[in-house]
Amino acid sequence: MRILVTGGCGFIGSNFIRYILKHYKPAYVTNVDVLTYAGNLANLDGLAEAHGDRYEFFKADIANADQMDELMTEHQFYAIINFAAESHVDRSINSPQNFVHTNVVGTSVLLDAARRHGIQRFVQISTDEVYGSLGPSGKFTEQSPLHPSSPYSASKAGADLIALAFFKTFEQDVIVTRCSNNYGPYQFPEKLIPLMIIKALRNEPLPVYGDGMNVRDWIHVEDHCSGIVAALFEGKAGTAYNFGGDGELTNLEVVKLILEKLGKPESLISFVTDRLGHDRRYAIDSSFAHRELNWKLRHTPREGIAGTVDWYLQNQSWWEELLERAGRY
Repeated sequence: MRILVTGGCGFIGSNFIRYILKHYKPAYVTNVDVLTYAGNLANLDGLAEAHGDRYEFFKADIANADQMDELMTEHQFYAIINFAAESHVDRSINSPQNFVHTNVVGTSVLLDAARRHGIQRFVQISTDEVYGSLGPSGKFTEQSPLHPSSPYSASKAGADLIALAFFKTFEQDVIVTRCSNNYGPYQFPEKLIPLMIIKALRNEPLPVYGDGMNVRDWIHVEDHCSGIVAALFEGKAGTAYNFGGDGELTNLEVVKLILEKLGKPESLISFVTDRLGHDRRYAIDSSFAHRELNWKLRHTPREGIAGTVDWYLQNQSWWEELLERAGRY
């Protein structure tokens, strides 16, 4: 069984490849990534040596129909897992066209190629941000209306709808998964948790948007990966599944947990002007996935964030090299 993973050099994609190769010995993985600033081959160091011909990498753009046709002609894939996406909200505000190209056009090209080449299953990886913002109570379910707030979330909502339209129009076997905020190893340092860890280690001000009371549901990337595998093998075509971590924390609480773990003072926190269109609260109801896929969480946010801090402490050369390459610091 060979699986095509797109965007496999990114944060969640690379963790997924490591997870499925470790836990599912019959699986072979082809990783396709165009290697934008957040795509890092070092995220997958050691895989080729550990797994031999069970893993291979190709540099390609999912929005390039010729490249996707060539790849799907060369291999007979059982499934495609589409992680490939521009995913940083701030960047989407500055350059929305890039997000439309990858997240909407790229997904459409990939779906069409998968249909023509007879690939059995297509899993579209999405986000809870497509649902918009919640009030102080309640949680998003799979029946919640899509109400995106940023160019990023709008592009992901568009990709979800295109994927589900291929199911309805062509009876293509498509599944959509939507997750809450991921954290864990190999996350690019523009995201909240790694950014705060690195700045705290350098005794730099930690920029927190607005009053810091924006609430997110945090899920460890390994739990998310186990949910995707469950959806891949057990999910029903034409269905969306929500994966959350059952761990709501404000951004300020997350930052304080990191400072506590590192033994750094809260005086490093610096409140900055809030982001445009900043959703106030996300929370995901994962009961459908728990029930239908027999999926279970193995991490709590508090112990998971502590473990993530440890990983960044132990892998300083990884993030220092990445920051130098990206030219962010």
